[in-house]
Amino acid sequence: MKKSCFLLFVAVTACGFAQALKPVAVPNPSVAGSIQPNWAVAADGSAVLSWVEPTKGGGYTLRYAVRRGAAWSEARTIVTGRKLWRHPAEMPGMVSLSDGTLLAHWVEKGNDSSDAENILVSSSKDGIKWTTPLMAHKDRSPVQHGLVSIAASGPQEASLFWLQALKGEDGPVSLMRTVVGADGKEIKEEQLDNDTCSCCPTSVVNTAKGLLVAYRDHTPKDIRDIAVLRFEAGKWTTSKILYPDKWEINACPVNAASAAAKDNRVAIAWYTEADDSPRVQLVFSSDAGGTFTKPTKVSTGDTLGYASTALNSDGGAFVSWIEEGASSASAMVRLVSPAGVAGPALKVAEGPGTSLGYPKILRAGSDTWIAWGDAKSGIKTAQLK
Repeated sequence: MKKSCFLLFVAVTACGFAQALKPVAVPNPSVAGSIQPNWAVAADGSAVLSWVEPTKGGGYTLRYAVRRGAAWSEARTIVTGRKLWRHPAEMPGMVSLSDGTLLAHWVEKGNDSSDAENILVSSSKDGIKWTTPLMAHKDRSPVQHGLVSIAASGPQEASLFWLQALKGEDGPVSLMRTVVGADGKEIKEEQLDNDTCSCCPTSVVNTAKGLLVAYRDHTPKDIRDIAVLRFEAGKWTTSKILYPDKWEINACPVNAASAAAKDNRVAIAWYTEADDSPRVQLVFSSDAGGTFTKPTKVSTGDTLGYASTALNSDGGAFVSWIEEGASSASAMVRLVSPAGVAGPALKVAEGPGTSLGYPKILRAGSDTWIAWGDAKSGIKTAQLK
């Protein structure tokens, strides 16, 4: 009798999980021509969407809006008329501190060299008035500083993780951390890894034990696997390879990891071409990143990568990625159970890969959001039901 009940429970669970996801389109306040959508979570748990708009007369404007209940706030401007770096991997980002203070970061082109990239930070107490942008790194030479991710690291501070190429992309390129206060001013800067992949974005999350940052590492033999670093008990752990794909490539794939966390639960998705098999994979951790499960393959077709992930309320994870078709690309989403079982794949959008950009997923409260680029309308957003 007990065995029959258990089998029935398994069957019901499997059938429920097999139900296909459905994207419900939700228009947003961005205008046509907008690019580089990104998400953050406000102090009250609301979803925050940021994007970049072209400015009349040249330059770009960084804007954002907050989704509260069934409506968006008005679109608000952070900075305007700036020389923002237009690349899907270099998207601006935001973070909310516990008191509601907002911090925004972005990358700008330098004045003296086509290779120069600088990271700027601004803060706001009310979300309307923003401080004068400040550079988030000590080095002022015309080299690349970018590929930033940000997370709150204290009641009145945030940590930015980024790459510094003092000797150009041929390296070595360093993983750096800058701590900034609620006023946007730098508190300290430190180097965390002195040899990383040169053009792959970073991803940082808060766990119950502290910060965890995922990034693409690099070895003298051009092995470029995903590594993680954890900040626990006031110090950084030794860098650890997430899973030994052993992907050897003498070039930068511009394709990194995406991490999501809640308490001790962590999910990390990433792209690899190891063994000549392009794929997006996902692992889970139940101990704040101390150990991880074996990877679950998420992608289904000829994938281009560009993974994004968000934890579900049951400990599973939503993962998005881009697949290449005969004449266009598709933004795909899949829900993976806490046990690592992948559900049906859902096509969210289709179009030129250059317009889809770098789709981003967010979990805010009980809602799961996805944003992507569209060649005609600019930026589209939807809830995943």
